[in-house]
Amino acid sequence: MRGPEELRFDGRVVIVTGAGAGLGRAYALLFGSRGASVVVNDLGGGRHGDGSSTKSADAVVNEIKKNGGKAVANYDSVLDGAKIVKTAIDTFGRVDVVVNNAGILRDRSFAKLSETDWDMVQNVHLKGAFKTTQAAWPYFVKQNYGRVIMTASNSGMYGNFGQSNYGAAKMGLIGLTNTLAIEGRNKNIYTNVIIPTAASRLTEDILPPELFQQFKPELIAPVVIWMCHEKCTENGSIIESALGWAGKSYVVCSSGSTLRQNFSSEITPEDVAKRWSAITDMSSVKHFTSIEEKTAQFVVALEEMKSGKSASQNSEVLRQTYSSQDTILYALGVGASVQTPSDIRYLYENDSNFAVLPTFYTLHGPAHCLTSSMYTDNLPNFEIDPTKMLHGEQYIEVYKQLPTEGTVETRFILLDILDKEKGAVFVVQHETFDSATGDKLSTGQMTIFIIGAGGFQGKKTSSNLIPIIDPPKRQPDASVTQQTSYDQAALYRLNGDRNPLHIDSSMATMSGFKRPILHGLCSLGFSVRHVLQTYADGDPNLFKAVKTRFAKPVLPGETLRTDMWQEGNRIHFQTYTIENNTPVLTGGYVDLKNTISKQPRANPRSGNENLESLESDAVFNTIEQYVKANPAEVKKINAVFLYHILVKGKPQATWTLDLKKPEVYRGELKSGKADATLTLEDADMIQMALGKLNPQVAFMRGKLKITGNIMLTQKLKVLMEAGKSKL
Repeated sequence: MRGPEELRFDGRVVIVTGAGAGLGRAYALLFGSRGASVVVNDLGGGRHGDGSSTKSADAVVNEIKKNGGKAVANYDSVLDGAKIVKTAIDTFGRVDVVVNNAGILRDRSFAKLSETDWDMVQNVHLKGAFKTTQAAWPYFVKQNYGRVIMTASNSGMYGNFGQSNYGAAKMGLIGLTNTLAIEGRNKNIYTNVIIPTAASRLTEDILPPELFQQFKPELIAPVVIWMCHEKCTENGSIIESALGWAGKSYVVCSSGSTLRQNFSSEITPEDVAKRWSAITDMSSVKHFTSIEEKTAQFVVALEEMKSGKSASQNSEVLRQTYSSQDTILYALGVGASVQTPSDIRYLYENDSNFAVLPTFYTLHGPAHCLTSSMYTDNLPNFEIDPTKMLHGEQYIEVYKQLPTEGTVETRFILLDILDKEKGAVFVVQHETFDSATGDKLSTGQMTIFIIGAGGFQGKKTSSNLIPIIDPPKRQPDASVTQQTSYDQAALYRLNGDRNPLHIDSSMATMSGFKRPILHGLCSLGFSVRHVLQTYADGDPNLFKAVKTRFAKPVLPGETLRTDMWQEGNRIHFQTYTIENNTPVLTGGYVDLKNTISKQPRANPRSGNENLESLESDAVFNTIEQYVKANPAEVKKINAVFLYHILVKGKPQATWTLDLKKPEVYRGELKSGKADATLTLEDADMIQMALGKLNPQVAFMRGKLKITGNIMLTQKLKVLMEAGKSKL
């Protein structure tokens, strides 16, 4: 009997190449035992690529079936990858995972290596993985899901005598993975590398006999199976594994050294020799997660050379010291409350789980950008004007648990300037490091839109931008509603973003707003808290990254509703103000290391899951009965109404009156848009239904708020009369 937390692959179809023995066999058997339908591919040849046989694949298939699993054999070469994928489609109707495991050896010293030896190894390892993965790719894209494993080797990472062909092919697979990880990430296709050291046909006379027995493939298989599971969102990573151990590897770079004093000077070999110790100094290495980050290092060097300044003079670096009081103030600024049990860890320094909200490090960006010289240095005749600077998008990835107090350095790099005609968009990267240890704590990216700064004939798009991702086209899986305070912006600005747009009415008016608006990052903090309390039990250590676009401003006092969709460990979200059902954060997602999901909610969008029935429920239930009894009459109204019911100013229930269908139910609209939205207190709804509160009077006194077609609400009179007669 399997445990409730067992990782399963029921309904998934997995291709394992070279699965007749060794690692491939271990993978196939474990996949089969976890419910996957397995395509066991093996040409049945020797480790040098000679010969063929159906026995190896057949034996593994029979073993999987004997244990109650599903499997089919395939005997094609990996160079015929389309045939292997066709076996999966013809037999099981789909393909979800490709494990590129097939390999051969043709070891020779480089001087004696023949072209045939080179080509055979490249074909099986590199071209075979390319052919098989490319054949599966269209199916992954169509179903918006796929997992790919490439098998590399320490011979590629570190070199090994006599394996120049093998090592080159294995490093080629790492390069292939890096690009597939980028091309597939927006389609929920994740590609990773496994570097295994295990007993197999390829290592049977390479490893000493006593070691050969210890390097069991079964100790590596669980690592690969996890990397292929829908809950694993690792992407583009190199994972080494042997003997029951696993670890992540990556390429690092030194800080390097600028070789010329200014942009116009030349360099000589003597200059290089003079700076060689600094060029090769690995005492302060850096890890880059993208080609954009690496390019940004060159951009900084270029700017240094242009200005003739040293790195310390030219770098955009913000150094800040913070304490637990600062992190608590931030948590309060983004709506954390002692009334929410999972928020206590952010608010009380003596709590056993005291922690920092992972979005805390987004604070340093906008505040710095209000005074940064990167705008004035890159746009002619530009003068900084806070009323014309808007935060467009934000991304942040956290690499480790954030310290609750300390000193950090945030380094800013300008990646791109885009000309949007009506304004300019600055794409800015920010990295935060622990000053004490040098550890990188987070990487972020933000866009700043500057109104009126466009029209300089610049480029329109940027490959550096981390994209937003639209949520799945279905009803949200969960929703959390929370009202902001009228003092929310005044409180949040104490964290450091003192832009007067958020508190000065005259500045807000100059920017086109009827009153000061809430910081976009404040709304983001609300939403990330909602995601964590819903899918991580409030644990910030499960947070990995977040990305969103700031679509519309929020006015302090308005109510935020965070709608969420779970796709594995990625939680898509969009945030609305319920007063006018306007999206304020769009294309957002939070990547978690793991999820702790709660039980499915009966009505995930209403935000009423843990609340008692309201008095006004009786009014809506009576209206529902009337609508069912008189469908032809109510259809003449031909409108959709949305009611938001409050208790002491806080949202407690949502009711939909869809009189076009007609139907009445507690919850948000299933589709489309309401013709009119009404917001009022539960008690006032009862008084209106009893005829003791005139709707027009309630509207004039502000007790009833209506958005949309106000005139249509006159037609609700007949329904309210029906409710009154039975209350």
